[in-house]
Amino acid sequence: MLLAKAITLIESNAPHHHTLAQELLNRLLPHTGNSIRIGITGVPGVGKSTFIESLGVKLCDEGRRLAVLTIDPSSALSKGSILGDKTRMELLARHPNAFIRPSPSSGTLGGVANKTRETMLLCEAFGFDTVFIETVGVGQSEITVRSLVDFFMLLLLPGAGDELQGIKKGVVEIADALVVNKADGDFETSANRARSQYANVLQYFQPATEGWKTPVLNCSALHQTGIREIWQTVLRFISDTQANGVFEKRRQKQSLEWVYALVNDSLKNRFLQHPGVKALIPELEASVLSGELLPSHVAERLIKTFSEK
Repeated sequence: MLLAKAITLIESNAPHHHTLAQELLNRLLPHTGNSIRIGITGVPGVGKSTFIESLGVKLCDEGRRLAVLTIDPSSALSKGSILGDKTRMELLARHPNAFIRPSPSSGTLGGVANKTRETMLLCEAFGFDTVFIETVGVGQSEITVRSLVDFFMLLLLPGAGDELQGIKKGVVEIADALVVNKADGDFETSANRARSQYANVLQYFQPATEGWKTPVLNCSALHQTGIREIWQTVLRFISDTQANGVFEKRRQKQSLEWVYALVNDSLKNRFLQHPGVKALIPELEASVLSGELLPSHVAERLIKTFSEK
């Protein structure tokens, strides 16, 4: 598929591919920005893949074209990723209106891959009107995904209690909706109780989006109950924020955040590739490990070396 090949080009670290990728993105830029961008995260075992497939199949059956960008955590040892999300969404993967692309996080913080933004633009240029970004999990660094999407959804398990204590405040603060999944069978009562508890907690937070009150919803992705209500909530959010101007302001802010994220990445790469810095790193790292020098002193020396002409 042409889109898959384009994403592979974008994700390539080869220097000669970088120029081609930038040229491709510049040409496709006028055809981007016309999708609903949704970020989906949640604790391990909450059922993110099942939820995405349930909602995704519904949207595709209704005629929407859906791109699902799933991020797999990379091993700190082997640097590899399983990339098995398609096997967990077999029905959605076979749907003609769906495209699923797993990518490794490759050590990138924020619950997204290094080229998630570019991949999202490619999907939009290829005619996908809805984009899901499934992040690696819940943590303080997950707030990065907020700078990519229009609507951010946090999936939760029934039975608040201990889990309520374990949820990172930073993630709850950026959520446009909390969704208690697995609200079925023996868990239905605990799901209703959890929904009430989460709703009470939200009273103490500022809404993630101006003019929008963050709702708490129940669903069973396995039995496909509550899915329609969740999608209606997303559509209402898009309509409300477009009407009050918040939608466009957020998109503009995200574009500027992308600029400075790229600047930071470029400066870091140049710093690490600087001949003087590369020559000093082994010696200075050894000094830190042996306790001879403070990390702050080493950092200052490396920066001074980088700044010298």
